[in-house]
Formats: sequence, C-alpha cells, structure tokens
Amino acid sequence: MDGKAYRLGVDVGGTNTDAVIIREHDGQGEAKGTVGAGGTLAVVASKKVPTTADIHGGIEAAVKAVLDESGIDRKCIRKAMLGTTQCTNAIVERKRLSNVGVLRIGAPATTGITPMVDWADDLAAVAVETAVIRGGYEFDGKPVAEFDRDAARAFFERCKAKGVTSVAISQLFSVVRDENEAEAAAILREVMGNEVYISRSSKIGSMGLIERENATILNAALFEVARAFTEGFVTSLREQGVTEADIYFSQNDGTLMNRDNARRYPILTIACGPTNSIRGASHLSQLSNAVVIDIGGTTTDFGILQNGFPRESGVAVTIGGVRTNFRMPDVISIGLGGGSIVRENGGVVTVGPDSVGYELTKKALVFGGDTLTATDIAVRCGLADVGDASRVARLDKSIAEKAQKRIVEMVEESLDSIKTSSEDIDVILVGGGSILLPEKIAGAKNLYKPPHFAVANAIGSAISKVSGVYEKLVSFNDVPREKALEDGKAEAVKLAIQAGAKPDTVEIVDVEEVPLQYQPNNTNRVKVKAAGELA
Repeated sequence: MDGKAYRLGVDVGGTNTDAVIIREHDGQGEAKGTVGAGGTLAVVASKKVPTTADIHGGIEAAVKAVLDESGIDRKCIRKAMLGTTQCTNAIVERKRLSNVGVLRIGAPATTGITPMVDWADDLAAVAVETAVIRGGYEFDGKPVAEFDRDAARAFFERCKAKGVTSVAISQLFSVVRDENEAEAAAILREVMGNEVYISRSSKIGSMGLIERENATILNAALFEVARAFTEGFVTSLREQGVTEADIYFSQNDGTLMNRDNARRYPILTIACGPTNSIRGASHLSQLSNAVVIDIGGTTTDFGILQNGFPRESGVAVTIGGVRTNFRMPDVISIGLGGGSIVRENGGVVTVGPDSVGYELTKKALVFGGDTLTATDIAVRCGLADVGDASRVARLDKSIAEKAQKRIVEMVEESLDSIKTSSEDIDVILVGGGSILLPEKIAGAKNLYKPPHFAVANAIGSAISKVSGVYEKLVSFNDVPREKALEDGKAEAVKLAIQAGAKPDTVEIVDVEEVPLQYQPNNTNRVKVKAAGELA
C-alpha cells in the first residue's frame, strides 16, 4: 500500500460506462490532474468503455481498465460509488420487475379512484393482489376512519398464498401521520415473515396520494433489480481485488446512499446519471450556479446547477408512463449525442433522435463503419480529432455544415427552454459528446469545458456527498415559523449524519416552505435538505 486513500467512481450511461479513480489530495502542493481549481481531489486515472447489453459486462470492463491504468494497490480504494440506469431501464422495458401486493389505507375517502387506474396494462400486471381498506388521516392529522386491522391481515394472507415477494403500502396523508402504515407493516411481518420486501409511501413520496402511491408501487417492483445491481457491483469489485472499500450508490438528488438504502429505495436511483454529471460539472468548474449540458452518445441532458446541487423538479414526473411525485432533478433530455444518426433527404438534413448507441466505435464512419453520425460531422467540420478523419474527407461539405447548424440549433433551443430568464447564463459543457459543439452558442454568457469533462458523470459519482431530507406539513398557527424551520434544519442534519455524513461537514443546502392555500390554520409544507462529506 502507498498509504493514500482512493475513491472509485463508476457511472453507466446508454452508450458508455465511465470509471475514474480519485486520490484525496494530501495537502503537500497541488497534485497533477487536480479536480477543479483549488480542489482537494486528484484524478489518477479515467476510462470510458462501451456499455454492454447486460450492463454488468461494461461495469467490469471499466473497473478493470481504470484499475490497470492507475497501477495502484486495490486495497487502497476505500470508497466505491456506482451510478446506474438499471432501474430506469427495468421500468421502461417492463423487465425483471418483482410481483407486488398493493395495499391502500384510505377507505372510504379514496375508493373513487382505484390503485394504478391510469397504468398501462403491461406494467400494471406487476400487481398480483390489490386492496383498499379503512384507515388513514386528514391533512390535519385527524383519523378518516379506524384502521381495519382484520382487513389488512386478510390481505397479507392472500399475498402469502400467491407467493408475493414485495408489498407496497400507501396511506392517506402518510406525510402527516404514518401510524397506520407502520402498523400494517408490523402485521405483514407477522403473517408473511421477514423475507418479504416492504415499500412504504411515507418513506418515498411527497404530497398527493395517487402520485405517492405510484412511486411506492414502482419502488416495490424494483426490489429484485436493486438486489441484482447492488450485489453485482460488490461482486465486480471483489473480482478485481477491491475488498476494503465502503460501497455507495448515487441518488437522483446528487448525493449518495449506502447499499442497504439502495436496496430499500431503488427508485431514488432513477435519473442519477444527469445528477452525477451536474455534480461533477460543478466540482470540475468550481461553479455553484449554472446550466449544465451533458452530451453523451445517445442523449443530451440539460440541468440547472443551484448552490452546487441539481435543481429539483417542482412538478409531478412521469416515469415509464406512470405519474409520480418523489424527488427528481429538473432535467430536459433530447435525442442528440455523438452516436446520433445523420440523414439527408431532398436537401433537408436531420440529426437523431435515433442513435447507434454503444456501437458508435463500430458503426460511425470515422471508426470504419457505414453509418453517418454526429461524431462524423464534428470531425468533418474540424471540431474534433477522433478516429480516422480521412474516412469523412469526401463527405459533402454542405451536408456537414447543415448538420452542424442543426446540432447547434437543437442545443440552443433546449438551453432557452430550461433557463428561468431571457438573460444569458453560464454554461458548463461535459460528456464525451461535447466535442459536437463550437466554442460559442447563443444564450451562454460563458461556455466552460473543464478538465476531465468527458467523465464528469463518474467524477460526480465519486465526489458526491451524503444528504438528509426533512419534509412535513406544519401549521404556523400552532408552531411559529422560525421554530418550525429550525426544527426542520436540526432534523435534516440528524438524518444526514445517520446516512453517513461527517457531523462537522454537514450544512443546510436548501430550505423550502410552501403555503397550502387550500388548507386552514396557515398550513405550510416545510422541506429542508442538509448534506455533508462522507465519514
């Protein structure tokens, strides 16, 4: 061992799987490859390999390649982080989902709309047993009806008989009081044992019964997927001799969670790719407020960097056709990347949205393939030097210029859409596909392309912090506003420390209070987020 501590960050994208090894700076002068101006972490090695159809193959190849390049002692890697698309893919593709029992506690008030009423049939099929029973609370914490324990027990008996392995429990206004959910979970354990996975809505979503319930059901359906990717990552690391590392997984708010929490809340890994890029872009550029444009091989993601973290979406988010309300980054995605297929028809040139994806290095012209891609256009226009430029030397210059103009237009239109004002804003450009853009674009006050921009997502995974989020409905008539906010901050800090943050590094990164005009007693939704460095 060389006595130094290293971090391994891995991020799986649709086209490439990126891996980086980062060494904590020892303070004895600036280290070569330091991440960001004045940063305290140094990039030792980075690798980008094609993502494989089974995901795990790409992860193993990336980990092996970056370890081989670094030449460090494997036992010196003390922390390993993974950002993965597997949960998103499982929902979109309807594959590898667990069978689920769905219990809603909210009759008679919620019987007008059944669970999963607007789900597509092929996805709704994950629910093999569904029930709506009496119980739940009003917005002010008053019971709607007495909790029907006998009905809950009968439901769990039916689930057990059908071999259900995962159960979603949602309750009316569980974000205010969740006693009925907790009691139902205790009854489930008595009836079905300790092996069955429980997904509780009070731990996952926000206000809004249907959207919170949807997120809870999806979370339950992802249980087996979560077990596979958590165990698979551990196995991949052990096979490469990484046995001393604490293992973490990226969440979609730009922070990390441990393996146990990743197993409990796999839905929180959805959209962690864009958030990793946003966090990595912030660290590399040392900017805390900007628009981040992450151009990959298949898509381009636009996100807002706000106080060093991704701005969260303020509206319900649809995942695989299902409307949910758990936290998600405010991101715009378009079908533009290095692998986007370029076509010309009657003088009109189009770019994407389809892409050659992870087969870019086989199918693009500059790599000896037979498909004209956005990467070929960048090489022909002199913006990039990859592959064999002679293979596109005879490409019609007018076609290349039209395609390049269209690429820039697509980016500028989306940049204009995500900005909150008409004024130009700082823009950080990351991702391997950022070679597609020129040095200036409309709407960007300054365009930054920091060192290691191509693997910003993996760097974001490796340097992420640990967070705690407190959310509650509070009547400012009963609890003074200042006390409610102070209590929320203290609870958020406590949750961050419980999640694994160093106590002396935890700070409040976001405070949100939303007056609920439709509710009496000056009721507000108080949400506080705290984050700190890994302990």
